[in-house]
Amino acid sequence: MAAVESQDMTMEMENNLPSHTIDPSTLTSRIIQSKSIQNEDANNDSSSDNDEDMETDPTNTEQPTFQKLSAQASRVGGKSEYRRIRCPAHRYTPLRENWEQLLTPLVEYLKLQVRFNTRTRSVEMKTSRHTPDTSSLQKGADFVGAFMLGFEPQDAVALLRLDDLYIESFKVTDVKILRGDHLSRAIGRVAGQDGKTRFAIENATRTRIVIADSRIHLLGSYTNIRGARNAICDLILGAPPGKVYNNMRNVAKRMNERY
Repeated sequence: MAAVESQDMTMEMENNLPSHTIDPSTLTSRIIQSKSIQNEDANNDSSSDNDEDMETDPTNTEQPTFQKLSAQASRVGGKSEYRRIRCPAHRYTPLRENWEQLLTPLVEYLKLQVRFNTRTRSVEMKTSRHTPDTSSLQKGADFVGAFMLGFEPQDAVALLRLDDLYIESFKVTDVKILRGDHLSRAIGRVAGQDGKTRFAIENATRTRIVIADSRIHLLGSYTNIRGARNAICDLILGAPPGKVYNNMRNVAKRMNERY
């Protein structure tokens, strides 16, 4: 009897353990939402779940498996998907100089149709029957959008090859409300003399940083962006650069030990 009871207890414990299996074919969004948006979505999901029948157990039902859907098969009504990315005035000349470097991965790797509309000054992309993946258009839009924010094509192309890279943007005034010379000095502390501080943060956290007036754009993985953002916020709040350098040195040491 004791053996039967112990067997029943082990079976109950196995059933209560959470499942950590992740489907690698599931596409995840690169949009980092704020807590207010996440709470609002959670409230909407909870209200919709209350209307459903709670007696059904989804873990007992077998989930169907489908083949990967191509871009041509996912069209609604046979129409191609279309995206337009506007070009700011200060990025028009760099776009003209680096057009070949932008066009090559979009056409040869993602199989998209790309053109530049001179009337609206925007880059227009469209899927075709040669486009292999449904996420190609979104990846291409992220790649061109990263270039429009000020990143180099060699850095922005990593968004096409890696799925765990994100772009986070914020303003200096989001960290601390500054005006006039105080704002200029805060931006100068982040950039450093000849960009030395910015390069130090980039090399320590393995990210790419663009400082465009009072806006700061970060490109990298989630954990690396968090480390770079903390260092930049410390500089904006008035921390001495030497203290930030020491923190960056410790961060770089931990990352080298990890990898």
